[in-house]
Amino acid sequence: MKKKDVPQDFGMADGISEVCYAVDDDGKYVLVPSGGWEPKNITLKQAWEVLEERVSGVAKRVEAGELSPLAYYMVKNQMNVRLLSKYVNFSRWRVKRHLKPVVFKRLDLSVLLRYADLFGISVEQLCKMPADA
Repeated sequence: MKKKDVPQDFGMADGISEVCYAVDDDGKYVLVPSGGWEPKNITLKQAWEVLEERVSGVAKRVEAGELSPLAYYMVKNQMNVRLLSKYVNFSRWRVKRHLKPVVFKRLDLSVLLRYADLFGISVEQLCKMPADA
């Protein structure tokens, strides 16, 4: 794609742009900022809406006492049990148990620290839902 043909269909959030490779007038590849391409922007917006719905649904289940706060942070960070278990080096079975509120409340501080470090939050934050959730 030539430099002048790089799509500029601004639609990404708050002026965020991406960088694309394009060919300049001399035939060399250069980096060109792009506001996006409308179909791609629409798809990204839809994907974020789906993620927000998932996070909201999990937040409601945590508040209802069906899941531990760990489930909220897992979904908010776009993880599933398999990925989370690999990051904290626990078995999937163990992570699934930690998603149960009764089990989560009894977790050792060292286990909570592994999860909190992964999410970049304190243990206190991990043990409760954020106010804006």
